[in-house]
Amino acid sequence: MKRRSVLLGSGLALTAPILTSTPSQAAAPRLTNTAHLDFLRDSVTPPAQPGHTTYRPASGIGVLWTYAEPNADGTYRRIGGGPYDAATDTYGQGAFNSDDIARAAVVYIRHWKQTGSVRSRTAAYELLRGLTYFQTLATGNFILWMQPDGTFNASPEPVELPDPSDSGPSYWLARAVWALGEGYAAFKSADRAFAAFLKQRLDLAVGALDRQVLVRYGTWQNVDGRRTPAWLIVDGADATAEAVLGLAAYVSSGGPPAARRALRQFSEGIAALSGGNAREWPFGAVLPWGLSLSDWHAWASQMPAALARAGQVLGDDRLVRPAVTDAAVFTPWLLTSGGPDNGRLPVRIDKSQIAYGVDSRIQSLLAVAASSGRTGFRTLAGIVAAWYFGANAAGVPAYDRTTGRTVDGIAADGTVNRNAGAESTIHGLLSMLALDAHPDAAAQARQSTIVERVGSTTVEAESAALAGGATVVTPPSAWTGESQFSEGRYARLPAGSTARFTLPPATQPRLVLPVADLQPGSAAVTRWTSAGRVLGSVRHGRIGAQGASPAPGALLPVTLNGELPPGATDLVATATGGEAVVDAVILEPVVSRYVIAGNNHTTALLRSAARKPETVTLPVPGAGPATVESYDGTGVRRSHTSSTGSSVRALVLPGGFTLIRR
Repeated sequence: MKRRSVLLGSGLALTAPILTSTPSQAAAPRLTNTAHLDFLRDSVTPPAQPGHTTYRPASGIGVLWTYAEPNADGTYRRIGGGPYDAATDTYGQGAFNSDDIARAAVVYIRHWKQTGSVRSRTAAYELLRGLTYFQTLATGNFILWMQPDGTFNASPEPVELPDPSDSGPSYWLARAVWALGEGYAAFKSADRAFAAFLKQRLDLAVGALDRQVLVRYGTWQNVDGRRTPAWLIVDGADATAEAVLGLAAYVSSGGPPAARRALRQFSEGIAALSGGNAREWPFGAVLPWGLSLSDWHAWASQMPAALARAGQVLGDDRLVRPAVTDAAVFTPWLLTSGGPDNGRLPVRIDKSQIAYGVDSRIQSLLAVAASSGRTGFRTLAGIVAAWYFGANAAGVPAYDRTTGRTVDGIAADGTVNRNAGAESTIHGLLSMLALDAHPDAAAQARQSTIVERVGSTTVEAESAALAGGATVVTPPSAWTGESQFSEGRYARLPAGSTARFTLPPATQPRLVLPVADLQPGSAAVTRWTSAGRVLGSVRHGRIGAQGASPAPGALLPVTLNGELPPGATDLVATATGGEAVVDAVILEPVVSRYVIAGNNHTTALLRSAARKPETVTLPVPGAGPATVESYDGTGVRRSHTSSTGSSVRALVLPGGFTLIRR
């Protein structure tokens, strides 16, 4: 189960036993409220199943319902995944899953350690007992799904990969390592016997990763001409990062040499997927999938957090550097261009935003701030966290402090999925725990209204005026195998044809990034001009051999050397040498901005794609002086000034970001 489906309509149309929760009567003084997660918890006594047992197996184990849907009266009912069969009381997938049980355990562990809550310690204990029951003792892997009566469903409908779910490395194995690592670190001094059991199971899981994944350490695969590590869990830096979080906790608490070795090797693999810069895709990000150069998603994007933590534990600054670049260069671009989307492939294909993606960015920024000592990243974390309080497409809170519920997603059109399943609840609470631990970021997050966003815009190639034999093509599937055509269509430009784009005007220069389907061996070249001025060319064969990639070639933004001047509204692509495929054009302001306000304060984030320092002036609402902090592309603050005027003059460093707060 790579990730949960994001249901933005009425949710799962299922008939199931109804269990209800009632909102808490009084708001907690802290942001973190575990009430809804408590409601999702349950206990089950599974029948004997060969190869599966747990700590003190005679008593029931802690589990967690997967989904929760609202009733008409505002209460919620707990349900499982997939079609429900009332006759057998089973779901196509199951009621409980190890993926969510592991992450819920992390919530309770952190809440217990942060507040001293005995209830959360007990909840963590029971969920860790439940999680370890899912582990197959013969292999160290984990089954994913369990039915309401405690029986496993190792091969659910729809099919999960691997199938059966304990037959190989998986996201849920990685998340189990995360929970077991943090669990061992927490219980080591509180319950030595239980910690010893967790250590045994964690060592078994690390052994599975050694045998199934790290056996390939040091070997590389070719992905469209780029050398990528072959030793990531399910080829993902995203999955691997969550295992690294657990390994870092384990090693810092005295874990064995095998765990330290795994921590270093996995971290090296994650770091190898860093790429781009302030002007070129992927804009300094650590990519999540080792088999695609075009795919970035916010969910499970804790790669910088994992690298920052591993660098601290191992004392290796080389691991922290790509995390810093992701935080200082990529995250400001992400915020000014639309926020933590479910899918940039590479255009904003899936603009839905969920707690998993928002939390992953918050955790990463705070971890990088802790490892680097650069406090500007904490402010960025607060800006991201404002999503929970209304700085989102719907303009409404996504997290309810009085119940501890987080909605299951918000679509680009403002549609709110009012379901409140385990994953969203878990990551909403992980974010709240982080904010409770960082009051400055929490205060920043209460600026919950989006005032302005001026950033990337995308112009579809099929909207251009096509001539000379150029045509619009709608492929049978928009998915290429590793990326996706925007709006499901593209423009095919044979040699001699043209595509003339009409662009929205802008008051500043813009970078031009045609999104082209680059194919090895292609002789096609597109030449790009505006008002007769040549901006640059795209060589459509400038891509390596397919190698391990799921599809030949790659759908990639290519940054032209020249910039569009202010006021330019025309752009012409002329094809020569062969047939070219263009999906869209991304226009990137040299200085983009994102402004939020609330709680009597305003914050503006400016992000630079310029080659030289720029000075901009913009209105910043509010009373009192405004502080202006300019950071370079490594997050180091280079200047700090103040302004008393309603309009603020600010320096933005090349490749860096600036924060204006009033």
